[in-house]
Amino acid sequence: MDQGLFITAELRVKPDVSLELAKLAIFRFCRDMESEPGCSFALPLQDKEDPRKFILWERYDDEAAHQAHFNAEHTQRFIQQGLTELVQAFQSQLLIPEQ
Repeated sequence: MDQGLFITAELRVKPDVSLELAKLAIFRFCRDMESEPGCSFALPLQDKEDPRKFILWERYDDEAAHQAHFNAEHTQRFIQQGLTELVQAFQSQLLIPEQ
C-alpha cells in the first residue's frame, strides 16, 4: 500500500504581525497547496491556547511532490510575506500493522 508522505509543520505568527492578516494568509496558503500536483490535503489548525501558533498537516504522494512544493509560486510568496516563522517540521507515515 502506497501511503504517501505526511508533513506536520508548526508555524508561529511573528509578534509584530496582525493575527487576522496571518490567519487569512495561512488559510489561503493551505488552499493553494491543495492545487499542487501530488498534494492530497493541507489542513491549517490553530492552537486553542496560543492563537499565534498554527499546525499545518499536509499529505504528498511522494518526496518529489513535497520538494516541488517549495518551488511553487504560492509557497515562495507566502515565505516572502514574512508573517510567520517555522518552529519545526517533521515527516511521518501511517501506522500499518504488518500482516
